Amino acid sequence: MNIKPLADRVLVLPAQAEEKVGGIIIPDTAKEKPQHGKVVAAGQGTKDEPMILKEGDEVLYGKYAGTELEYEGVKYLIMRQSDVLAVVG
Repeated sequence: MNIKPLADRVLVLPAQAEEKVGGIIIPDTAKEKPQHGKVVAAGQGTKDEPMILKEGDEVLYGKYAGTELEYEGVKYLIMRQSDVLAVVG
């Protein structure tokens, strides 16, 4: 991975949105944004807030958390560690 978050930021690969519900195909405009994903890179933290998250953590985050970015055709979210609500597992 060539993207390295700075300070207390993490790079998250969001989970895929559901394509079907009970046999009905959901169009892109009606899909709910996923609110969970996998941390693929993490910064070093700050002197006031050490980095708790690490690569591979499955996390839950708020609906509007982070900034979307696309790198090599893959969409990611970059957000502060404080925007993450929980670690799953």
